[in-house]
Amino acid sequence: MDDEKVPPLNYLYFYITDGCNLRCRHCWIEPRQMGSHKAITYLPSATFSAIIAEAIPLGLRGVKLSGGEPLIHPYLHEMLTVVEKFCLELTIETNGTLLTPEIVSRFRAFPSVTISVSLDGAQPQTTDWIRNVKGTHLRVVKGIELLAKASLSPQIIFTLMKWNRAEVIPLVNLAYELGAGSVKINCLQPVARGERIFSEGAVDIEEILALNRLVDEELSSEKLPVSVHLPPAFRSLSRLFGEKGNGCSTCGIMGILGVLADGSYALCGIGETVKEMVFGLAGRDSLAQVWRGHAVLREIRGGLPHRLQGICGRCALKGVCLGSCIAQSFYRTHSLWAPFWFCEEAEKKGLFPLSRIALR
Repeated sequence: MDDEKVPPLNYLYFYITDGCNLRCRHCWIEPRQMGSHKAITYLPSATFSAIIAEAIPLGLRGVKLSGGEPLIHPYLHEMLTVVEKFCLELTIETNGTLLTPEIVSRFRAFPSVTISVSLDGAQPQTTDWIRNVKGTHLRVVKGIELLAKASLSPQIIFTLMKWNRAEVIPLVNLAYELGAGSVKINCLQPVARGERIFSEGAVDIEEILALNRLVDEELSSEKLPVSVHLPPAFRSLSRLFGEKGNGCSTCGIMGILGVLADGSYALCGIGETVKEMVFGLAGRDSLAQVWRGHAVLREIRGGLPHRLQGICGRCALKGVCLGSCIAQSFYRTHSLWAPFWFCEEAEKKGLFPLSRIALR
């Protein structure tokens, strides 16, 4: 692919450790738990700095730090200094249990920072059971309060399952009371640990779509925006194109690249479980060559959206949705072009919106 056809590398998603202090039942990456017999890998801060230096000429605007749990990284502060040095946008994805006044103050120094905190229940027993560690809920709540007090109102990410579906409204109320900036409701995904509990824990699509309507009509407000993370075909026109909508944004697959804890370049964190989605290794392979020339990335750029199959191939919004999450589709089917599982299941049940199917 010619350089002029290669999109800029807007964001690097760093999975800076494959370890975590929790053991969430639904995790789609399946990190190693601290204190277990498995050794934890941490991305060296020197490697982090070198990757960013290589990415700047490719158009880098921001980085996301995730894991595992990024706050367990012993050299997190050094990494933050690098992000600051290059004036990059910063996104943090954390389980919130390790937030302290000191680290919150460090985040507050960034002119552009977005922090997402996972909270899967309004009741302590629900959160603790899903996260698989007692005391998790109270520590997360304390972390959210620290962020809110520092005017860093975080996004709360709630993964919807049969075990917590009755707590959606209480969770939204709790988020408002704690000073959160927004609530994002994710569906349980059939990947890694989530795959093992999907058959018993996934909420029916009919119920998810009913919740989506409830969110649009009642729960979301200017004071606390709430959204159900679904492909654009299931979002209302006001959510997509209205003055206060968030457009058709999905994961931005054309402009991101993942970096795993061992320094591997990957499509995203899916590279932890699907080795076909690992593209090279920092320090050995040139980031520019990986970004511009790796066969899988070239195939994705050349194939989206016209090679999408099934209902995704017939969707009128495929040009902006781009298959929703091709990483998850590949995990499930070993095809980049397979329809996204939610859309496929919705079509089988006659629930895919007819107005979003392209006329041929």
